[in-house]
Order: sequence, then C-alpha cells, then structure tokens
Amino acid sequence: MIPRPATERLVDRALARLGSEPARVVDVGTGSGALAVAIALRAPNAEVWATDLFEAAVKLTRANVARHRLGHRVHVVQGDLLEAVPGNFDLVVANLPYLPERLRFESAYADLRREPRSAVFAPGDGLGPYRRLLEASRHRLSDRGALMIQYRGRILEATRSELGNLLAELEEQALAA
Repeated sequence: MIPRPATERLVDRALARLGSEPARVVDVGTGSGALAVAIALRAPNAEVWATDLFEAAVKLTRANVARHRLGHRVHVVQGDLLEAVPGNFDLVVANLPYLPERLRFESAYADLRREPRSAVFAPGDGLGPYRRLLEASRHRLSDRGALMIQYRGRILEATRSELGNLLAELEEQALAA
C-alpha cells in the first residue's frame, strides 16, 4: 500500500514516544516495510521487527530493509500479528485493513482499488484485525509499552491498561463512518 501522510504522522508519534532509549518495536502488517524502515532509520537504539501474513509483503519488506542496510536491526518475519515474533515490545505500530469488505466497490473508495485488497478491506465491520491485535498486544506489551495505530487517517495510541478504551473508540468511529 502506498504510504500516506497519516503514515508519516504515525512514524513521528512513534519516534517521539521512543526517544533515544533502547526499545523493541514491532510493525504489524508491515506491507512494504515503510513504518519499520522509517522508525529504524530515525531511532538507532531500536530493535525493530516487521511482520506480515503475506509472502509477497515479506519479500518486499526484506528488499527495502536491505536497500537501507538495516538488516542488523530490522527482523522481517512472516506470520499473523504478533505470533511470529519473540518476547515483549515497548511499541507496537500498525496500519491494518479496517474498511468493511462490503464497501470495496463504492465510489468513495475508488482510489483504493489499486491497492492490495487485503491491505485495505476486512470482513464484517472491518475491525476484526484490530480487535485481534489489541487482544494480542494485551499480552505482549512491556510495562511501559504502547500500541499506536493508524485508523481512518488518525493516529490512536494506548498503553496496555488503555487497550479496552481504544477498542471502544475504534468501534464508536466505525459506527459513525
């Protein structure tokens, strides 16, 4: 998926949260690896992991990581959400599919038709991938960790104890859309 201005804002917010301290970061649903690479380039003390379900995305991310000579700090793995990565994380970032599959052919989303369908649209109300990520993050965030997501052009953030509130906010926004 083509990175958009909200993706840049997500990187900026992630970097502000990380500061210069050593940290473990995971980019879930990495796609091209844009988030993982941008964070690794600008946060030299971060160990970054990038995961994606799809082999083509993993290959593309690995190529982008190699192009930026970050292979020693960015680990790219194929897997579902956090399942393929070991340990806990200080920061989980994600830009997952969130639009309901039924909207795929509506003219309001015509610009997204060139994007991989699996990167944009999800079954049901579209929030399934985020619900699953919030539940997985509950068990994988460090004590000081946080989850940051890009949703409908906004950046939403929650610590482990705030994940329930984030889910309620996502569901409220989905109903309003």
